[in-house]
Amino acid sequence: MNEINDVHPTSLNHLESKSQKSVLEMVRVALEVCHQDGQRFPHSSLVGSPGLGKSALANVIASELAVPCKEVLGQTLRTPADLNALLLGATDKSIIFLDEADTLPISIQTSLLIATDRKMLSLSSGGSVQSLPLADFTLLLATTEEYGMVQPLRDRCRLTLRFQFYCEEDLERMIRNRAKNLKWDIDPWCVAPIARRSRGTPRIAFNLLQSCRFVSRSEGENTISPAHMRKAFALSGIDSLGLNVATDLKHLTLLLDGEKPVNVLASHLGLPVRTVTTVIEPFLIRSGLMEKGKQSKRFLTPKGKEHLTGGQTNE
Repeated sequence: MNEINDVHPTSLNHLESKSQKSVLEMVRVALEVCHQDGQRFPHSSLVGSPGLGKSALANVIASELAVPCKEVLGQTLRTPADLNALLLGATDKSIIFLDEADTLPISIQTSLLIATDRKMLSLSSGGSVQSLPLADFTLLLATTEEYGMVQPLRDRCRLTLRFQFYCEEDLERMIRNRAKNLKWDIDPWCVAPIARRSRGTPRIAFNLLQSCRFVSRSEGENTISPAHMRKAFALSGIDSLGLNVATDLKHLTLLLDGEKPVNVLASHLGLPVRTVTTVIEPFLIRSGLMEKGKQSKRFLTPKGKEHLTGGQTNE
């Protein structure tokens, strides 16, 4: 197996972590109720940043209950006909997993909440309205932007599963397990540096692991060594904290001589302001490397200055 996604978790035990303890416990209790009472999984919303495992959890829930799971991106549902086809294709206890649910048009969100509330689908034809019964399915709504979902639709969700960023210990275990399941040999010393650069996000950790694997195979080797790892980091253009040298690190460097407005920083970086504020800055702020000041100004924290001037390694 040569691709990082050639294996997938199939059991709740495969997702065990300290970082998502509350989420997994809520799901475990709900699954027990489903098994005990023979009912479907409750409608739920899965909220969190990209790459934290929302899709993986949805598929694990379906696997644990041995029911079909239909996964659809929110932006693909644009017309009532799209929604009707999706809902009419569902079966009792099956799961409809809507990823990026915040991208659903408001009209589709409204139709969806009415359909799930009444368990009926209303179709108009030739001036008459026909009601069709719907299966008793489960709706799982995943979103990174919770505000993009209308309040009534959010209220239909019995469970709200809020994902947190992962600690390095959890990421290390996930990297080891994924490499083992893929039958990739990796020097144990490489695991912690990969986890440290993963920004608390499994998707980034797995992408870095895949990059290390590419380097090792390009050199005809079957074991990922520290040398392969360091070369992968250099090719990816990331430093010891996983900061991108061309964007993240340059953003911080521009603040070394004092605070600056975000539009000035964006101009120096050659990027739109929105890209800077939504893609680059969240991790820098979460890591305590920079802060927001008055009048849209940004400034370095002592930790940020130390990172820039204290010397960085690839270990």
